[in-house]
Amino acid sequence: MKISRTIGGFRLDRVLLGLLLVGCALLAGRAWLQDHPEHNPWSPLNLADPPGWATSRKLAALHGDPAECRAVLERSGVEFAQLEPAGEGACRRESRVRLGDSPFGSDAPISSCAVAAGVVYWLRHSVEPAAQELLGSPVRRVEHYGTYSCRRMYNRDDGPWSEHATGNAIDIAGFVLEDGRRVSVLRDWPGEGQNSAFLHRVRDGACSAFSTVLSPEYNAAHADHLHLDQQGRAWGFCR
Repeated sequence: MKISRTIGGFRLDRVLLGLLLVGCALLAGRAWLQDHPEHNPWSPLNLADPPGWATSRKLAALHGDPAECRAVLERSGVEFAQLEPAGEGACRRESRVRLGDSPFGSDAPISSCAVAAGVVYWLRHSVEPAAQELLGSPVRRVEHYGTYSCRRMYNRDDGPWSEHATGNAIDIAGFVLEDGRRVSVLRDWPGEGQNSAFLHRVRDGACSAFSTVLSPEYNAAHADHLHLDQQGRAWGFCR
């Protein structure tokens, strides 16, 4: 039997045409992913890349891979110091880094590398754009309540250990702008002003950078800060 020269004349022609179209689509998709690494789950994470479909999963994966996390910081041009492990038992901190040139200044906290990476990404892609757009000034300093506290959740005598026990969380209290204004979670979260809008915007932005985000909307224990941690879940909890 001779194959027809007319495309679609026989079933075999249609199969070959279908395979050709699929192959073209795959090649085009591969080229598109190469040009958009923020959407490519196989592309190495760079914190300078814009937010994408794969970013949150890549950030979450850093929790279990400190070496790759440090490579991400280096690849992204982030200044940081790697510190020796510390602590014992449930409060053993294998991953300890301190960010260098950051709005924390001399008060830069020591945290897990995964938290540091999340903070850098959050500041670049959420906090700074929101400050410029809603408040008309860049952020000069980020105020925080620390990262490490060897304790169980809510300081109970038993139950799950807090992510703070391993420095895998940070509590953000507020922001100081270049023009001197201060935005406080405790004071400014309620209401409908620009400061409140800014805090809600950066809370929402943190949800793509951290595994867990807890704000004053969660409970009274978080009335004065945003709790950000990196438990490593692919799909986080944000409230």
